[in-house]
Amino acid sequence: MSQLSLALVRLGFLILLWSLVLMAIAVLRADIYGTRVTRRGRGLAPGNHERKGTAVAPSRLSTGIKGAKASAAAPRQLHLAVTEGPLEGTAIPLGESPISIGRAPTSTLVIDDDYCSARHARVYREGDTWWIEDLGSTNGTFIDDARLYDPIEAKPGIRIRLGATELEVRE
Repeated sequence: MSQLSLALVRLGFLILLWSLVLMAIAVLRADIYGTRVTRRGRGLAPGNHERKGTAVAPSRLSTGIKGAKASAAAPRQLHLAVTEGPLEGTAIPLGESPISIGRAPTSTLVIDDDYCSARHARVYREGDTWWIEDLGSTNGTFIDDARLYDPIEAKPGIRIRLGATELEVRE
């Protein structure tokens, strides 16, 4: 083997070694410092449809229909409420779009917990039914203390546990 080819093999090995060391440092840094959690607004108070000249989308405005006939025809509004954990008291209305839960900053509900995966679970709608699904998380999603393997219907009163956080579906 010539000197040049031996030097290139050594250089390639050195680059590979340093890339592995830098990747290990990046993983350790993410584990130590965790995911940056940003505060999100709670929305507008009822009756306050404008703030600083910004209009709210029509889908977020209440219809203002009153009376027993209107309330009987209106579909029930489900919420996903955090009952235990650092975000206790937070409630997310189940609207048209799915809700992703995890440590990733792009999740709808960001949970800063070492036992929660970046993309841990999601709550989604099919027709008129809401479903809860585990997204292959490492530590699992638990429904009423039983591990979730297949999607399950999200009925009011169901308890969902992800790490140290517990959620409940409410009307």
